[in-house]
Amino acid sequence: MKHRVINHLLILVALITTFSSCSKDLNLSPQNAQLPSQVFSSAAGYKSVLAKIYGTLSISGDKGPAGEPDISGGLDEGSQVGFIRAFFNFEELPTDEAVEAWNDGGVLDNIHTFSLTSGDKFVYGLYARPIYNVTLINQYLQQATDAQLTANGITGTSAKDIKNSRAEARFLRAFNYWVMLDLFGKSTFVDQNAPIGTTPKEISRADLFNYIVSELKAINSDLAPVKTIEYGRVDQGAAWALLARLYLNASVYSPKTATPKYYDSAITYASKVIAGGYSLQPNYAQLFLADNDKRKDEFIFAINCDGLHTQGYGNTTFLVHAACGSDNLYYGVAGGWYGYRATSALGNLFSDLTGATDTRALFTTYTDTTKSKVVFGTSSIAIPSTGDFANGLHVAKFRNVRSDGAATNDPTKTFTDNDFPVFRLSEMYLIYAEAVLRGGSGGDATTALRYFNLVRERAYGHPGVAGTGDYTSIVLQDILDERGRELYWEGHRRTDLIRFDQFTSGSYVWPWKGGVLSGTGVSSDFNLLPIPQANITSNPNLTQNHGY
Repeated sequence: MKHRVINHLLILVALITTFSSCSKDLNLSPQNAQLPSQVFSSAAGYKSVLAKIYGTLSISGDKGPAGEPDISGGLDEGSQVGFIRAFFNFEELPTDEAVEAWNDGGVLDNIHTFSLTSGDKFVYGLYARPIYNVTLINQYLQQATDAQLTANGITGTSAKDIKNSRAEARFLRAFNYWVMLDLFGKSTFVDQNAPIGTTPKEISRADLFNYIVSELKAINSDLAPVKTIEYGRVDQGAAWALLARLYLNASVYSPKTATPKYYDSAITYASKVIAGGYSLQPNYAQLFLADNDKRKDEFIFAINCDGLHTQGYGNTTFLVHAACGSDNLYYGVAGGWYGYRATSALGNLFSDLTGATDTRALFTTYTDTTKSKVVFGTSSIAIPSTGDFANGLHVAKFRNVRSDGAATNDPTKTFTDNDFPVFRLSEMYLIYAEAVLRGGSGGDATTALRYFNLVRERAYGHPGVAGTGDYTSIVLQDILDERGRELYWEGHRRTDLIRFDQFTSGSYVWPWKGGVLSGTGVSSDFNLLPIPQANITSNPNLTQNHGY
């Protein structure tokens, strides 16, 4: 049984009227509400709210898997409320790495074909989730001040532990605001100091970027040192990793203020993570299996998912079920959903789709029930119809099976145990290499090439063995392609393509980009998502993104 920070999760929710007055532009409806004086009357109450804060990244509500969603407003709890599923849909589905067969609600196809509108419920759910999470975090921080702890009668070791947790909560708030920064370019903004009843303001992309950076730096000394805290909770390594990612994308997030020195900072923080004692695990495929918590030396931060304790259709349960059909037993689940595949453009990044050379090529076909080696031809991964699950490159990266062959936690094999990696060491190697190629100082080309090749050597089954899969030199396009091979289906591709100006432009296309089978360029307005019209209607401080 996995040891997890959210095992036996105690779900407590703060006062509903407080949530509503803090958020206003969202229809938040937590169930079984209790007064703050009840919830925060004991150290156990604080711990359960902190667990809920972490749990908002893996569960969709208080009942699980359905019945008491965190967010209502006509959203489907299974497909539109869970963080991982919403984040995956908008980071992967608009790219070459994912296409789906369902067209839920008649609108899900719009994500891949760049036909989104401000009325799409999937957009509304994605916008609502981080803001709900931030609201809950603000409530916790209000109750975790020194003065409030004293007023609530929390003293001694319990008070110290809660004070230490404040930095974790602030990191998770910064992370949720990063999601808004990346996908929407601006956000409803409120922190723990906002007076009750205040209508939230809108924060610009540049100001939100600066806020997140300042928060991560401010909490650095208060976070636990690298790898000294319970798996599944955040420490200094997570803050450094998010800073490295922010600085790498500074030219997108804050183009008017970004300078070449931001690449220097990306190198600095990636280097801090690399020096933190993490290590590449020798077997790539095992990083995504049901017992991937055993590979925690590569994980800087992962969202814990458990088939018994975090049941939901919006976490990695979705990633496993949606990717399989009649081969569901290979994926370790009771039934396939016949949904998501990748396009041939992802396949083109691999010289051998059977994984015989690059072991990251974790692909199958929906009729391949035994996972015998399959020779993929261009016809077998073409997508003449997005609605036909038989078309496309079938991804077997996340599977609900354990590396040791033991049983998974849910005996019905409905809900999965796979943790979702947010930051991995290999990403930090590639951030360092890219920042050096983009002109950042503080690093060097020799080290950049070495880090790049460390990722490839593991991929070719010979970790740390020079010459196996190595490049002798690299250019920026090599970095993008390697990120595609290494990080596919982990929520990076849209961000990466935007940074390389290949997301909306016609310089790189894939099947059904722009709604055309052969792919076509689209308006650069689609580099940002629309602000949901429901939010704009309820909060006059919000403005729509250009082009929607």
